[in-house]
Amino acid sequence: MAFVHRLGINKLLAPLRPLVNPIVNAAPNARLAKAVNVWDLRECASKRTHQMCFGYLDSGADDEIAIRRSRSAYSDYEMHYNVLAGNSPETLDLRTQIFGREVNLPFFMCPTAGHRMFHTLGERAGASVAAEKGILFGLSSLATTSVTDIGKEHPPTRPKVFQLYLWKDKELNRDLLQAAREHGYDAVALTADFTWFGNRERDHRNGFSVPPNYSARQIWEAIKRPAWTWDVLSTPVYTYANINKNVPAESMAAFINAQLSPDFNWKDAEWLAQEWGGKLALKGVVRADDAVKALDNGFSSLWVSNHGGRQLETAPPTVDLLPEIRAAVGTDVEIIVDGGVMRGTDIAKALALGADAVGVGKAFLYGLAAGGRPGVLRAINMLEDELQRAMGLLGTRTVAELKERGPELIRRRANMPQLPYIPPRSMAPTHAQLMNSAKGGARKRRTA
Repeated sequence: MAFVHRLGINKLLAPLRPLVNPIVNAAPNARLAKAVNVWDLRECASKRTHQMCFGYLDSGADDEIAIRRSRSAYSDYEMHYNVLAGNSPETLDLRTQIFGREVNLPFFMCPTAGHRMFHTLGERAGASVAAEKGILFGLSSLATTSVTDIGKEHPPTRPKVFQLYLWKDKELNRDLLQAAREHGYDAVALTADFTWFGNRERDHRNGFSVPPNYSARQIWEAIKRPAWTWDVLSTPVYTYANINKNVPAESMAAFINAQLSPDFNWKDAEWLAQEWGGKLALKGVVRADDAVKALDNGFSSLWVSNHGGRQLETAPPTVDLLPEIRAAVGTDVEIIVDGGVMRGTDIAKALALGADAVGVGKAFLYGLAAGGRPGVLRAINMLEDELQRAMGLLGTRTVAELKERGPELIRRRANMPQLPYIPPRSMAPTHAQLMNSAKGGARKRRTA
């Protein structure tokens, strides 16, 4: 619909939004009001949002095995709870720290691309909800609202992390880092698993492109989604705001493809650590050896992620990786995990298995696509309620207690391969102790 915006029709339609919005949003809002979990929000999103855009949000790579396994893996873990623990909502405390900032909940909205293709408020909806709930908000390099605009609207008192793709153009990287620094972003997360485009076949089938190129079929799909279509026609066209000044919108996909660096490596990551100079997470870790190497190369946090199952097909479910990576790096290294989270119980399990914080992506985007800011708030509230209930029934009162007692509370189902013994965090070694032990072992081998 870019040609519509070039004609200026959106400016003519914008004054009609107060009149038309209640009419076209009546059915989506009614569906949203009936939703009781994130799966319901997914259904609402599929009915409101153009098939092309919903498919982009919902899909994974190839046969989408990785995304299905990422979700189903959580069901392989059982909760072995204490009874008569005396827990009530008043006794529970879900606060924790992420990137050194105190937050009200141990989960947050992951940096994800292109929010305005789902709803005109885009990233502003998520950032606003994060501010209301007192949680961390993640902004993507491929956001449709710039790092500067979110920074201006959400000052340093509000926790936020900026996700960076390491572009070939180092000046672009420096500009983005400088903007993040000036506007008080608490950390930068380098995405390391997006050096190649994943093979997202559903996007090909749906005719997804950047910018959109509407066929007769897609126009028919737009007619069937009046709330989404009106939203698009009556508001400014979306762009990838952080890189838009570097390239015409018509060349956006080509620019992104040209700027990806399939050969970027640990030396480039080390350059980034020196250039940024602040808290830095490596996003895309799935192996313990890479986790240790990241810490040796200047990263302060590890972000266990398979890119939502959207890059390498049959990438392992991230929740299964947590015990091994935690054992490899020690108790004092911050570990974040995302991938497959659709329930508050998933969040509880991830924390118990070794994570310090949990990122949610599709879960809150389903809310955005279903109903804008109210949908995002609904998604976060659903997950919070489910997490609170899980902690209450488990017999844990704080996030710290859940993480400490995790090995005794969460077990794999009897017919599944069992996890190795995991000691409570207070009894497990720190990263420094592990490194000293490794050095001591090396000295013994040399003198033997």
